[in-house]
Amino acid sequence: MENIMDFASRIARELNLRAENVKNTLELFNDGCTIPFISRYRKERTGGMNEVEIGEIDKLYKELQEIEKRRDAIAKQIESQGKLTPELLKRINDAQTMTELEDLYLPYKPKRQTKAEKARAMGLEPLAKMIMAQSSNAMLETLAAKFGDDVEASISGAKDIIVEWISEDVRVRNRVRNSFRRGAVITSKVDKKKKDESDAIKYKDYFDNSEPLSRCSSHRLLAMRRGEREGFLKVKVECEDERCLESIEDLFVKGQFSESNSLVGEAVKSAYKDYVTPAIETEFANLSKEKADEVAIDVFAKNLKQVLLSSPLGEKNVIALDPGFRTGCKVVCLGKNGDMLCHDVVFPHPPVSKTADAEVKLLDLIAKYKTEAISIGDGTASRETEQFVRNALRKAKLDNVEVYVVSESGASIYSASETAREEFPNEDVTVRGAVSIGRRLQDPLAELVKIDPKSIGVGQYQHDVDQKKLKDSLDRVVESAVNMVGVNLNTASKHLLSYVSGLGPALAQAIVNYRTENGMFKSRAELKKVPRLGARAYEQCAGFLRIRGAENPLDNTAVHPESYKIVEKMAKDSKSSVAELIADSSKRKNIDINKYVSDSVGIPTLKDIMNELDKPGLDVRQPLKQFSFADVHEVSDLREGMVVPGIVSNVTNFGAFVNIGVHKDGLLHVSQMNCKRGTDPTTLYHVGQQIEVKVVDVDAKTGRISLAIE
Repeated sequence: MENIMDFASRIARELNLRAENVKNTLELFNDGCTIPFISRYRKERTGGMNEVEIGEIDKLYKELQEIEKRRDAIAKQIESQGKLTPELLKRINDAQTMTELEDLYLPYKPKRQTKAEKARAMGLEPLAKMIMAQSSNAMLETLAAKFGDDVEASISGAKDIIVEWISEDVRVRNRVRNSFRRGAVITSKVDKKKKDESDAIKYKDYFDNSEPLSRCSSHRLLAMRRGEREGFLKVKVECEDERCLESIEDLFVKGQFSESNSLVGEAVKSAYKDYVTPAIETEFANLSKEKADEVAIDVFAKNLKQVLLSSPLGEKNVIALDPGFRTGCKVVCLGKNGDMLCHDVVFPHPPVSKTADAEVKLLDLIAKYKTEAISIGDGTASRETEQFVRNALRKAKLDNVEVYVVSESGASIYSASETAREEFPNEDVTVRGAVSIGRRLQDPLAELVKIDPKSIGVGQYQHDVDQKKLKDSLDRVVESAVNMVGVNLNTASKHLLSYVSGLGPALAQAIVNYRTENGMFKSRAELKKVPRLGARAYEQCAGFLRIRGAENPLDNTAVHPESYKIVEKMAKDSKSSVAELIADSSKRKNIDINKYVSDSVGIPTLKDIMNELDKPGLDVRQPLKQFSFADVHEVSDLREGMVVPGIVSNVTNFGAFVNIGVHKDGLLHVSQMNCKRGTDPTTLYHVGQQIEVKVVDVDAKTGRISLAIE
């Protein structure tokens, strides 16, 4: 195994970072530090690297560790066969990638009974070596006669061995790989038996498609693979390159023409066509899928982070409505911290249409619970319910009650989950779903962490990509968002706490249990009394937890407890208390942070401390803005050229989907964004962004809506 500096050097070269900073980061990983903690509180050691850079180091470090494990395993396996020469060991140790290692291992890999293995068992390997050497002009029958009476079978067996040698040769595989890198093509054809099925139409762009693999975008490749999996398409990755075959022949066919030359030439063609090319085709198909997965996962992760960091309403009394027609609208009243106060049902829409009764009940609830905002789910009957609510408020002249429409994606998943059953064991799924809709308005992050990220409604092809990689990426995004915002230690659910740096589900539950048994936490230091929460966990989590109204005002800031003494020294030097230092900006302006630099604390940490003292406990999320759709309710209401407000609901690498209030999102394609060719849409738009768009086209048959930016 390589030492940590070797890993650091390789990672630094790959990511164009300083090796010393990478080495320090790896040491922090090995000490059990998390990415949010390292990024926020160890800037001196990392050179101020951000979470993305540290995450890339972590990813590459794990990949290199896997390569090292595989390197050791391969060397031991070959050694157990008695075939590990010093030269081969050097090649194994010099291999930089998993592909190189597997190529070197291929000739020694235990195989099932192949034709070549059967030929070896018949003692034909010496004959294969004689033919491969091509040093004799003797007839093949003459050479083969020494190996048994069945000359033809002996020659055929020797050829099988030669084919295997060629197909397992590292040089051959690398030449075919290079050929694929230059000219691989991905093709898709419709399965004619399924062409006329109704679901086939969504793949019509791929019924007869061919394009260079290197230029095939992530979403197109994943669409083809999905069509293949569903049985509508037949997809191939292939490469026709006669020059590649000729170059391989040059490696093995030697000397003047002879029967040995001819047989080796036949073996080259057989190895190339029957073994190497299919293997490399599969390799490139898998590699292209992995790359497409990475792009799709990256886009999903960006969208998810934007949703998680959506603007919160904050601690206000809220009424949540889960809209419906026949079954009515479920109404839930929530307190400032999301506690359910009551629930009911109103019927403002056909077929029941008790609008007047619904208005009275809604206004009574608003008055009784001092409601400050109303949250309406964006599903069926959403627009009609919004109109009903606004009409009721206008009649009652309640201009101070704000109305918001929120995404209810995943609310049904939450309502039937174990989490929801734990929170509301005596309520049905409709009540739980309405509670989720209301809490999403109050604090989207705190509520959405309870739902599988794949159900939040911002991904594309999330069920087609590598599920483990997707989960790892999304978990990291949730962890990043939670720690970026910070968590109220005395109100956070165990689900929110579980994403705090250094905790996890077990310690999160332990904190909730302690809080239940002992009451609210009065200080961060009290965390040390939580069972099984040791010094390392405390170090990792403390800076991300907030305690409002704590005796020490620093407990409600992002200043880490390890830095409290620095702030206390600043306050003492300023002849004030810590609270006075936070309250008085003039005192802070007179502080020279250079006086507080030490071996362990540098300028980056001191700047962070001063920024936090300027705005203690500030929520990094943007303030919430109200929004209203245009007076359009169905796709049939839309007309070409119409300009309407919308909310970005999803962003992909080919465009953005926009909710314009007609129960179906429109597509703002990248070509309609008035931006430079090749621009990444994720750099222009984000989920939840409020924009104005022009309707370019409406396809009544498919319901597709095309949008543009003027």
